[in-house]
Amino acid sequence: MNKKILFSSVITTLLFMSGCADKTTNMDITKKYNECNTQLKECQTNLQNKNDEIAKLQNELNLEKQKVASTKNELNQCKAEVLRLPRTGLTLLPPQAKPGECFARVVIPPKYEYQKVKVLVDEGGERVVTIPPKYRWVTKKVLVREAGEKLITIPPVYKTVTEKVLVSPETEKEVVVKPAKYKWVTEKVMVEPAHTVWKRGASLYEGKNNQILDKKFNPETGEIMCLVEVPAKYKYIKKRIMVEPPVVKKVKVPAVYKTITKRVLVKPAQTKVVKIPAVYKTIKVRELVEPAKVVREPIPPKYAYITKRVKVRDIEYKWMPIICKTNLTPGLVKKLQTKLKKLGYYKGPIDSIYGPKTQKAVNEYQKDKGLAQGALTIETAKSLNIIK
Repeated sequence: MNKKILFSSVITTLLFMSGCADKTTNMDITKKYNECNTQLKECQTNLQNKNDEIAKLQNELNLEKQKVASTKNELNQCKAEVLRLPRTGLTLLPPQAKPGECFARVVIPPKYEYQKVKVLVDEGGERVVTIPPKYRWVTKKVLVREAGEKLITIPPVYKTVTEKVLVSPETEKEVVVKPAKYKWVTEKVMVEPAHTVWKRGASLYEGKNNQILDKKFNPETGEIMCLVEVPAKYKYIKKRIMVEPPVVKKVKVPAVYKTITKRVLVKPAQTKVVKIPAVYKTIKVRELVEPAKVVREPIPPKYAYITKRVKVRDIEYKWMPIICKTNLTPGLVKKLQTKLKKLGYYKGPIDSIYGPKTQKAVNEYQKDKGLAQGALTIETAKSLNIIK
């Protein structure tokens, strides 16, 4: 209210200052105020809608960031496991190697997919609906006065009696005495099944940080591997189930009667007899057409979809052709650094030196693209389009 008064006073002051206050009526001021107030409300509504859209987009962005961070953590764990794995288990030499080719044993990370699983949340039940009875109004002819005789000399004697007439017969209807009872239960759903992974154990010939204590120790033998079982992951969901069905009771609806009054002949005339015809009255009576009934309507069950992470490919270790130190020329390193910097992976200078920063950028690129990790493979170089 204070805002309206203030706004009106401001408009009036402006009109006086412009020299047109004499020509402006109170109606014009009110109209102008209403128009400005409407525009102000529209602006406030648009601003609120934009704020809601920004908040929604911010929430979606946060969810995507969490997914990216989770994927990167899994790839880092895979790399750590690969570095701890023994050097046995593969062929000693790359198969079908040609002169001049270089190979390295690399790790191909596992592949996961997210699948939607249908889970029962509410088992449903039954709803009881009572349909009331149907009536109709019918017209009935009711005797009010019976036929008699009239004497000319001695008139007949009559008396008035009261009679009860059925208007609506007795019926039955069903009433829900006790509604159905439900309860919420928690169900345990498996999200990720149990599986096993290989982990490297400490060797008798190695110290801390995998340092070899005995120079005669051959790293290709004597390594220890342990098969570790990773338990399954579960998720708890809530669902609604019916504990007790509804209780229905039949209730009688009493009949409805109407009391009418009529004249009955008590003493006829003594002399000349004159016949008096009967008198009838037409009344409306409510008649039952269809009795009340109970209809049971089924309540369908409710389902929900949960996202489950499923492994579609296990981690693999294999020999792959690489660009070795002999073939890694400064010109090729320069192309590699330029391409990785353009893609946002390499942060260092273009110095044609394959150092730690370049190696880190290659590893990050391989993680994001799902390529084999462990060395600069021919596959990675072709993916970056630095060789044909």
